[in-house]
Amino acid sequence: MKKTLRIVGALVAPVVVAAVAAPIALASPDRVALASDVVADLNSATSTGAVAGDQRVSVAVSLNLRDSAGLDRFVAEVNDPNSAQYGQFLTPEQFTERYAPTTDQVQRVSDYLRGQGLSVDSVSANRLVVDATGPAAAVAKAFGTTLANYRDGRTNKSFYANTSAPTLPSEIASSVLDIAGLSNRTARVHHAQVDPHNGPGGGYTPAQLKGGYDVGPLASAGFDGKGQKVALLEFDGYQQSNISTYVSHYGLGSPTPVTKQVSGGSGPLGGGQVEVELDIEAVLAIAPKANITVFEAPNSDQGEVDIVNAIVASKIPVTSISWGLSEKGRTTSNIQAVSNIYKQGAAQGQSFFAASGDSGSDDNGDGSTSVDYPASDPNVTGVGGTNLTVTSGNAWSKETGWNGSGGGYSSVFALPSFQNGVKIGTSGKRQVPDVSAQGGPTGISVYTQGQWTSVYGTSGAAPIWAGVGAVYNQDAASKGKPGLGAANAKLYSLAKTNFHDITSGSNGAYSAKSGFDLVTGIGTPDAAKIAAGGIK
Repeated sequence: MKKTLRIVGALVAPVVVAAVAAPIALASPDRVALASDVVADLNSATSTGAVAGDQRVSVAVSLNLRDSAGLDRFVAEVNDPNSAQYGQFLTPEQFTERYAPTTDQVQRVSDYLRGQGLSVDSVSANRLVVDATGPAAAVAKAFGTTLANYRDGRTNKSFYANTSAPTLPSEIASSVLDIAGLSNRTARVHHAQVDPHNGPGGGYTPAQLKGGYDVGPLASAGFDGKGQKVALLEFDGYQQSNISTYVSHYGLGSPTPVTKQVSGGSGPLGGGQVEVELDIEAVLAIAPKANITVFEAPNSDQGEVDIVNAIVASKIPVTSISWGLSEKGRTTSNIQAVSNIYKQGAAQGQSFFAASGDSGSDDNGDGSTSVDYPASDPNVTGVGGTNLTVTSGNAWSKETGWNGSGGGYSSVFALPSFQNGVKIGTSGKRQVPDVSAQGGPTGISVYTQGQWTSVYGTSGAAPIWAGVGAVYNQDAASKGKPGLGAANAKLYSLAKTNFHDITSGSNGAYSAKSGFDLVTGIGTPDAAKIAAGGIK
């Protein structure tokens, strides 16, 4: 059985279309429309009536950063090995003091929501997000729109959405960037594909992955992830019994993962369980002694905002993300709201590795070229997929680009400075992916849902890189040096001699070639060389 499951930086300021920077378009003399917060392509769906007035709706109101340009400059400097500020990362409290919305702005937004009959459930510690809940009628009134039910013409799925751009009183509109939760049309998909096997013989084992990516010398030196923390961003759950079977079979002696539920968690186990168990086991294959925290949230716009905020607040240095959604499937204000939180993570020295998607150059599935978010965020390292071959002694032999590896040009973000030297074409847009690892059909050996399985896709490549990040950070800490931080600038600076350069393979519109390409990025890791070149 093969089961395909589709789902969900920078050293310069990512340039997002101007509409998300501030509300525009007057809706009435005293209300302002958030013009970038409209669900696209509602014409392809059939309206099935208004949302019941008493239906409970939860929203996450994201506020604008204070001194966004100054934050971009700081992120660039603190992650630049040649800067005097390199490695002098902020704490969450320092970030809030310098760049968060003011307490007065938060209070005014909160007071407005309460005055409209909504319950303010929480305000994030960084003051970027106000979560609120209320009946649909009150939510619609608060945001000056209507909520209607629809049936998607392409997927036949039912959803609800705001029928027009939300509006807010002019005195608070300038503080608000995005309102997540007015629609539940989009769900993040995970980038894992399953090919069951009898026994653990299918897919690459921990020994083969560590050998193929030259983790062995670091492991021999005692760098196995011990004492390092890795976060996993998930919209489904897992069963510890499956993880225990994997760890026991391969003799890893790994710590038991910790689960953190965000906004009520992900609910009952669903089709994404294989994703969560793949992520845990792939990290442990590279860094078996790492302490993993699995963050679980509802698969919704609000859930994504809240879970990214929770991970950034945790200060965990390395995060793996195997869930995403085409840039075309999101509102631009939603992308910017999430991106602002990743900026905070970059300022705090956190690394984010995100799967670039399993649909090649057509992430949106509509015959065009498009890329996946958050892999396209300049403060996130987008991870593509390859077909890895190792020798009988588990050494790297060869690699080609996998045809499902997501890649191409962002439609939202400008070319970041770390990609200036590898610019392809004249679009001036962010290029995806940054790096890659095993993602092709040979897969990774995983024990999930009570059976041994080979799982492939960029969902396996991202946690491999998170494991490499954990080992790197352990090595750096032993030498009193900064950790990997927002990884892109450092990785690109090491690309010429510390990576396997993948020169063949195609993802549809683009082909792998010598140097950087839109299938495999700058290549796959030689972990020992990356550590030797980066920790100085």
